[in-house]
Amino acid sequence: MHGTTTGKEIFEEVFKCVTEIKLPWDKLVGLTTDGAPAMCGKKSGLVGMVREKMREENCAGELTVYHCIIHQEALCAKALKMEHVMTTVTQVVNFIRAKGLNHRQFKSFLEECGSEYADTEVRWLSRGKVLNRCFELREEICQFLETKGKDTAELREQKFLCELAFLCDISSHLDALNLQLQGRGRIITDMYAAVRAFKTKLCLWENQMLQGNPCHFPCCQSIKAQISTAVFPCAQFAEKLSVLAAEFSRRFADFDAQKCKFELLSNPFAVDVENAPTNIQMELIELQCNDTLKSKYDAVGAAQFPRFIPDTMPHLRTQAAQMLSMFGSTYLCEQLFSSMKMTKTTHRRRLTDEHLRSILRISSAQSLSPDIDELASKKRCQVSGLGTSD
Repeated sequence: MHGTTTGKEIFEEVFKCVTEIKLPWDKLVGLTTDGAPAMCGKKSGLVGMVREKMREENCAGELTVYHCIIHQEALCAKALKMEHVMTTVTQVVNFIRAKGLNHRQFKSFLEECGSEYADTEVRWLSRGKVLNRCFELREEICQFLETKGKDTAELREQKFLCELAFLCDISSHLDALNLQLQGRGRIITDMYAAVRAFKTKLCLWENQMLQGNPCHFPCCQSIKAQISTAVFPCAQFAEKLSVLAAEFSRRFADFDAQKCKFELLSNPFAVDVENAPTNIQMELIELQCNDTLKSKYDAVGAAQFPRFIPDTMPHLRTQAAQMLSMFGSTYLCEQLFSSMKMTKTTHRRRLTDEHLRSILRISSAQSLSPDIDELASKKRCQVSGLGTSD
């Protein structure tokens, strides 16, 4: 798209693509957005216009709209309200990294102190890794800043060190969850299961923190061992974990509403038939009583199993296909956008929309590999004449 990206303009591009490849609107079951107003507006946003189009086409199915799981998980972290700690760390990191001289001097200083030194991956871009490196080198950082005439009183305060330790640990846990949610082939039920597991972990961590036992928070354990137990704010951090858990529940309420449908895909053999939609109850009973299908499910997993549901269970097949077609995140879109940025370099003299489309089509088909032998066998080589007769 060129220029602005209003809801109407985005819809027009989507409509053009759907029309071009002749996709029926009644097959659309889910729409994942990044939460932007141009996407989510009920009237002028993409969601509102898609729903209006589906009404015009008399589509019987219901459109499920939800916010990207990865975006939601990232937004949940803001509920901790610990920006002041991150701001201080950012200022320290920027001071060390902004000037090559400071960076080289800091590296030499660490070598003189005998501290293990290593930059975090890709210029300290990962917040969890930045925080952990700062926590591990907190004493060396303070000493280095003092040689530069900087005030380090805040960095040495027990309150700040406790908050830094907690932010290090919870950021590491959030980073681990974020990695679970990314990658190709991640179906929505797997992503939802990862979020549910994290919510359960938050409840456990809250109870343990209230008991003064941060056993899953190594940085907190380290600081707690150095200062008085009475000083370490376990109750304060337990409250933050409670707030974070509540934020997860609020932001993922749309996914919780789809829990029964997700279970029909992730584990149809354990679903309570009475809680299932009436149109699939009979088929579900037949499925759960079929040992052959149960063995096949155990062998291939939830993502591949719908292919083996027999034609005699059409409603179950449709239900499973709908769930598999729902994208839990905009990961593929973000990945394609990254590919586009790498393609559109300043070294290119000319790049048309058609050329860019072709390049992105190839780069996005990473799971496909050309059959060189087959392609070569179909090639009809034209051999020029070796010479002319006298």
